[in-house]
Amino acid sequence: MEHALSFQCLLLISFIFSFYLTATQSSIIPRLSPIGDLTLHDSAALTADDTDTRDLKTFYFKQTLDHFNYRPDSYTTFPQRYLINFKYWGGANSSAPIFAYLGAEEPIDGDLKVIGFLDDNAPSFKALIVYIEHRYYGKSVPFGSFEAALKNAKTRGYFNSAQAIADYAAILIHIKKKLRAHKSPVIVIGGSYGGMLASWFRLKYPHVALGALASSAPILYFDNITPSNGYYSVVTRDFREASETCYETILKSWSEIDRVASEPDGLSILSQKFNTCRPLNSSSKLKAYLDTMYATAAQYNRPPRYPVNVVCGGIDGATFGSDTLSKIHAGVVAYRGNATCKVNGPTNVTETSIGWTWQKCSEMVIPIGRANDTMFEPNPFDLKSFVRNCKMIYGVAPRPHWVTNYYGGHDIKLVLRRFGSNIIFSNGLRDPYSSGGLTT
Repeated sequence: MEHALSFQCLLLISFIFSFYLTATQSSIIPRLSPIGDLTLHDSAALTADDTDTRDLKTFYFKQTLDHFNYRPDSYTTFPQRYLINFKYWGGANSSAPIFAYLGAEEPIDGDLKVIGFLDDNAPSFKALIVYIEHRYYGKSVPFGSFEAALKNAKTRGYFNSAQAIADYAAILIHIKKKLRAHKSPVIVIGGSYGGMLASWFRLKYPHVALGALASSAPILYFDNITPSNGYYSVVTRDFREASETCYETILKSWSEIDRVASEPDGLSILSQKFNTCRPLNSSSKLKAYLDTMYATAAQYNRPPRYPVNVVCGGIDGATFGSDTLSKIHAGVVAYRGNATCKVNGPTNVTETSIGWTWQKCSEMVIPIGRANDTMFEPNPFDLKSFVRNCKMIYGVAPRPHWVTNYYGGHDIKLVLRRFGSNIIFSNGLRDPYSSGGLTT
């Protein structure tokens, strides 16, 4: 069953995004998905088809809505989707392992196409492969529909990471019981937010998972453990390593955008120069777009395309004598193509854009800011402003200390040495979120 977004839901999200675009940039916490830019713009393109899932069988588990309370509504259930690939499994009698991929802030369909690690390694281990969808995404939605699940504070309250990993534990225990695979060790696997879930799952449910692979998991980007400037420092380093002249052009472009915007008809000039979808009514819209483009290019700067090099190639390859903003526009065209308008376009509303906004306004308070030593305009993270913005949207305040209280994070090496084992933290150091990851 596909979850179409209702008119009321669209109104809510239009308010959310218009509010965030006009609010301080310190409110923007980039997504953590390992899939990347495509899901931000065209989630339908990643929907798995029959060819992609030919070795997968889909199941639904009758999941408990609330694992931590005993109110009558806690016992409400919803169908949670998981998929199993039996192709490589050596069977319960051989105690062959189970590789469990923990879904993150999106429907599981896209992951089935692009996460190759499990299929690459399952044959040599004769492993069973399990993919589990995160609650409130895709087809694993309580209250009957996505709209009903997100419509108010009461129904949104069950949408959090602690409930999600409890879901995963219930499903994995169910699978082992159903397959009589009591001696099959479970290894949980995830990337970015899913990587955090994998590491936290191993710590919270050691009786279920023997180990975890937490790829690009910024578990230390909470509660001021990591400097708030870390994310954008890595973005800056990526661009500077790609091209010093590209870095310098971006660095001076922000003041140039404001200078042009302050002139008579300046916003009209910027709108024409950047071929905006709608006329700009402030320079902040253009700067927010460029900020997101540079961050996304760095966060998903993988081969063979290397998006940072693509952007810098456009900037450095602009026509000889081009002014600063013409060079910046050339970088936009190189990265996004020149077919249609890109800047100040309509908001693309997806389940992820809705869900992640709630998650970061409740518990995923990652304090990302910009200091004066990056290629971006200084804009430190302002927790008071962030809390105020979230309360205005949802009527409840985020809990910035909850992640470290519940999962840990402070003195992490000591804690892991004493209590944690068999967790692989892998990071690509060009990934801005590696600044909040465990890299030793």
